[in-house]
Amino acid sequence: MVTGANKGIGKHIARLLAAEGLTVYVGSRDPGRGQRTVGELGDGARPLVLDVTDPEGLAQAAAQVDRLDVLVNNAGTSPSLAPPSDAGVEEFRRTYETNVFGVVAVTNAFLPALRRSPHPRIVNVSSGTASLTWSTNPNPQFTPGSGGAAAYRSSKAALNALTVLYAQTLAEDGFKVNALAPGMRATDLNPLAAAGGGDPAEAARGAVHLALLPDDGPTGGFFSWDGTPVPW
Repeated sequence: MVTGANKGIGKHIARLLAAEGLTVYVGSRDPGRGQRTVGELGDGARPLVLDVTDPEGLAQAAAQVDRLDVLVNNAGTSPSLAPPSDAGVEEFRRTYETNVFGVVAVTNAFLPALRRSPHPRIVNVSSGTASLTWSTNPNPQFTPGSGGAAAYRSSKAALNALTVLYAQTLAEDGFKVNALAPGMRATDLNPLAAAGGGDPAEAARGAVHLALLPDDGPTGGFFSWDGTPVPW
């Protein structure tokens, strides 16, 4: 199951997983958009109305899924590029509601279905801009100390912490839980990415690799779209 799968990277992840022979639940807040995406993806796709910020709707969605091998927490939001001094508390609340609390809500709701899988996998779509190491040292991706997109970047740093904690908690049950840094992609997540980002399908391939890890694969890691480890 892929959240936010009706567009952008999520749609490409769903398409690639379906091409691997998996039945893919296309998570989408909007039933119409979700159904259109399912129509595009073909027989391997199933619609699933799912708003990560709606507890009641989330429970209804989880009740429709008996077993789940892969969960990709892809749904995310980035309201602005404002630094923390300009963003305001409400922007942080809205961002964390989707990017952090929504991931916890979805993951916990679908854990019973994941536990029925012999090889459960969870992939959290994060961001390289959430790396505290890269944020405080020179690196090619962005200028250290710029402080922009504070709500988004800090929410993804929190998501990284959750990735480690879930990996530790679920390790004995055979789960592999990892975070992906997809790179800046041409999606509508933020204006800069839409204008000059790379191919979202390239990032999706990185997510699919983590979704289909063998039993001796890593867990509790943070990886770039090309498989390179990213420093926390």
